[in-house]
Amino acid sequence: MAALSSVDPETKYRLLLKISQDLSGTLELQDVLHRLLAAVRGAIPYDAAGIFVLSRRVPIGHEAGPHVIAGMAAVGFADTPRDDDPMLRSGRGIVGHVIRTGERVIAPDVHRDPHYVEGRPSTLSELAVPIVSNREVIGALNLESDRLDSFSAADAELLEFFAVAAALSIEKAILHEHVLERRRLEQQLAIAREVQVSLLPAEAPRLAGYDMAGVNLPTWAIGGDYFDYIPLAGDRMGLVVADVAGKGVPAALIMATFRAALRTELRGTDDLLAVVEAVDRVLLESTDHARFVTAVFGLLDPGSGAFTYVNCGHNPPMLLRAGAGTEILDQGRAALGMLGAWRAETGRTHLAAGDMLVLYTDGVVELTAPDQAEFGVERLESLLRQHAHEPARQMVAAAIEATRAYTGRTGYEDDFTLVVLKRDASPA
Repeated sequence: MAALSSVDPETKYRLLLKISQDLSGTLELQDVLHRLLAAVRGAIPYDAAGIFVLSRRVPIGHEAGPHVIAGMAAVGFADTPRDDDPMLRSGRGIVGHVIRTGERVIAPDVHRDPHYVEGRPSTLSELAVPIVSNREVIGALNLESDRLDSFSAADAELLEFFAVAAALSIEKAILHEHVLERRRLEQQLAIAREVQVSLLPAEAPRLAGYDMAGVNLPTWAIGGDYFDYIPLAGDRMGLVVADVAGKGVPAALIMATFRAALRTELRGTDDLLAVVEAVDRVLLESTDHARFVTAVFGLLDPGSGAFTYVNCGHNPPMLLRAGAGTEILDQGRAALGMLGAWRAETGRTHLAAGDMLVLYTDGVVELTAPDQAEFGVERLESLLRQHAHEPARQMVAAAIEATRAYTGRTGYEDDFTLVVLKRDASPA
């Protein structure tokens, strides 16, 4: 196309129509970028070209920062830029300058341009313009020629028009990719949640003379809280409530490791201290020390009501006596998965007729009202005593309803896990 002193309306219309036709039928970012380069070649001859899309918007006049390029298409280059390419890594070169300043660059002789970084040995002249949307740079168009002084001001104006026309298509393609990525992530999280739910008890086991119920409500799709009922030899019941430091997928993965190690060890020995030491070793070997686990392990002998436990840095369970009084179960050691030699202690207590054992994570008691006051252990105890005549499942439901009313929200800022174990008032 002949050089123009300005892009006249008819030329703009024809170019806009061509771009629209060329980009119709695709929302894939890479496809959009390649089609744009092909459309540019029909208007401005070049030997090599590239179009770069940013991973985040950059206000004009600001540094782009490292690894700023999210997508790119190029023609005429021997190799695709590597991750350590100066332009991709630190926004250097003519393209980096254009992204940073929002200004076009016409380099008649690239070797005389202070911003030039060689990406193609035969390049002698270069033209680059920013792609701008809402006063923020979202990418850059770059043309290179094997001849000196190959690009004119008219070519620059024409390329700027391409950039303006391309901005909407690029934005739509990026939005489409974000939607697809969100859908993929949601699908993956849904699968992960299904897996995690399968690792939690579907329902409480039936145990003669006892009533129990538990709930796990993660802050996100998956979380780091865990509870379990583990049937053991001699009609005993293992009880555990645990909390991984952190939330989301990393916490869930550590919790899955913790669960597997715990169940394996509990079925091999009834020595709680040996179980704790073995699980601690597994966590130390498989996680970083910032991802510790707090937990309470307990063994219940249903016939006698004896309950032996180890508290590993966790919120102490409450044993609410039938008449009055509360016993706090805090014997144990520090959290699991932390470096150091920790001396563990085993605690022992007894559930008499009408007593109630309550195990929970910090997400139950540390949630806050709009005035930032915590729900607290005392409020939880008072609530459960008020509902002590109800089945354990209804007590758990009452706790959920009360905490949501207290915070004024349906969700929780931290994973919420609560287990209630009641011994019948008149056990057989």
